[in-house]
Amino acid sequence: MRAIPVASVALLGVAALSACVPAGAAVGGDNSTFGFTVHPGIVEPGGEVTLGVGRTAAGCRGRVTVTSPVFDTVTIPRHESSATARVDRDARRGAVYQVSFACKERTGTVNLTIADGSHRPTPEPRHSKGVHAGEGGSVAGFDVKQIGLGVALIAGAVGTAYHLSRRRPGGDGT
Repeated sequence: MRAIPVASVALLGVAALSACVPAGAAVGGDNSTFGFTVHPGIVEPGGEVTLGVGRTAAGCRGRVTVTSPVFDTVTIPRHESSATARVDRDARRGAVYQVSFACKERTGTVNLTIADGSHRPTPEPRHSKGVHAGEGGSVAGFDVKQIGLGVALIAGAVGTAYHLSRRRPGGDGT
């Protein structure tokens, strides 16, 4: 009879954990294999995007050529990790365009969305050169509110399961 509360706790735990995953985790352009990135992932026509490439051991170490139908071809030199591109002013609003990265025999694509005019993306700070610190390792992207919500949901599920498992059978013999 204890199998039902245990199964309920397991299902509630999985649901709580999946609710904590950010809905747009993959949006905004990141090809995790070689670290190809486009920031911001949503841009106004005529806006500027930063094209990035990971320079780690698994990433690309050579020159990177970046192409897209909405901006001129950009080359990221082997000693740089990013470059900028200006999106064409006549880019179709609401459209999603592919940005292709090519580094020797390695390639990758990232989606770039053209804003539809209903919202304005938050501009990111511009850095001409240097280290882009603070987003590496296992700490990047943590949201304290989401973590707190996840902990509360899991604690509630475990507490409810404990309470239900400790209840005494009713007077009817069940």
